[in-house]
Amino acid sequence: MARRRVAKKREVIADPIYKDAIVTKFINILMLDGRKSVAERVFYDTINTIGQKTGENGIEVFRKAIENVKPQLEVKSRRVGGATYQVPIEVRPLRKQALSIKWIVAAARSKKERTMVDRLAGELIDAAGGKGIAFKKKEDTHRMAEANRAFAHFRW
Repeated sequence: MARRRVAKKREVIADPIYKDAIVTKFINILMLDGRKSVAERVFYDTINTIGQKTGENGIEVFRKAIENVKPQLEVKSRRVGGATYQVPIEVRPLRKQALSIKWIVAAARSKKERTMVDRLAGELIDAAGGKGIAFKKKEDTHRMAEANRAFAHFRW
């Protein structure tokens, strides 16, 4: 926790093709070692691949995937009287978005397809359809919060 002042939220500039800040955030999380042009190429090729595979608009599938993976609840550790409890809390909107993007990128990286474009396209299509690794992560998070509902009164 900051003792003096709260850190300012930085505004992200919308990407040049889709004019969407979420796309820019996704590209920034996808980026490794500061190689933004590579991350942009991977993302835009992924959107094209999704369009070819599903026959739908690729960016709409992307947005649906992000929405489907956003968690409503999560658990935080809270120490009370020598015991540590997993306390369920609601997730703030910006954190929902950040978690969903991180989970999708991590799930895509863990897949076994040949190129990152294929991995990411597969994971986004799965997430939009309500399945896949990232969607399972959200379900597990919700299940954990539901299991620890008895400790909700420790919320701060």
